Amino acid sequence: QVHIVESGGGSVQPGGSLRLSCAASESIFSITAMGWYRQAPGKQRELVALITRGGETKHADNVKGRFTISRGGAKNTVYLQMNSLKPEDTAVYNCNADTAGPTYWGQGTQVTVSS
Repeated sequence: QVHIVESGGGSVQPGGSLRLSCAASESIFSITAMGWYRQAPGKQRELVALITRGGETKHADNVKGRFTISRGGAKNTVYLQMNSLKPEDTAVYNCNADTAGPTYWGQGTQVTVSS
């Protein structure tokens, strides 16, 4: 069963912007944080940004100032606003929801930044 659905990926030129959306099922109990991760070809998955239940945010150094994670208006929804995109941002982006128990992952959305 899919508990998390991401959308908003696509192909964009360097310097462009995309907004990723992550919707977590309300069947997930007691979410403590939601985050965005990415994995580029030949690289390990890395944390991009996260937001806690209390609204605290953290962004990876290489996206700080360009990407912003935020709560959405809908329940259990977060966004990742990505500005000033660079080719090195190209990756599959996955959203997750962390709980005291399981960690849930979305299926991923492709972001491609190229000329």
